[in-house]
Amino acid sequence: MFTGLVEALGTLGARSPRGPGARLEVRCTLERLALGESISVNGCCLTVDAITADGFEADASQETLAKTTLGGLPIGARLNLERALTLDKRLGGHLVSGHVDGVGALVSRSPLGEAQRLVFRAPRELMRFIAPKGSIAVDGTSLTVNEIEADTFSVAIIPRTQKETRMHDVGPGSPVNLEIDLVARYVQRLLEGEKV
Repeated sequence: MFTGLVEALGTLGARSPRGPGARLEVRCTLERLALGESISVNGCCLTVDAITADGFEADASQETLAKTTLGGLPIGARLNLERALTLDKRLGGHLVSGHVDGVGALVSRSPLGEAQRLVFRAPRELMRFIAPKGSIAVDGTSLTVNEIEADTFSVAIIPRTQKETRMHDVGPGSPVNLEIDLVARYVQRLLEGEKV
């Protein structure tokens, strides 16, 4: 579990084929990494498999590469990183599992005072889980939804979020990993009832 509060920015150092998946080399300044720990990388929960002098390596399955942005990011791309939540931390964002529900894209960016208004297009099947004033994780960053339309939603990015996450790098058309609110997912499951 994660909070969606980005702890550090890293970069994608390399992506090497490994069976049907790939080995990702993440360069970062996270300290005291441990083998086997979970790290949210742009919203994808990955397991540290090797610790290097300048970061860590993790394996990504074929499905992860196909269903998230990790398979197409260019080498050198900045990455949002967050270590797994511990019970002694404040939950300042929202509960984020690190299981990406789909890939969206930035439609537009416009000034909103000192902040920025970002409009994202989401897969239609995810839009029913997105609600005004609800939470969503975009590339692992916990954000509050301001408005929704048929297949888009908007958020406001404050200057600190712009500076401390990769949101500054996201331009119109850029793909982003989306994770819907965990509570919304379970509410939908309860409303559907048990199907056999």
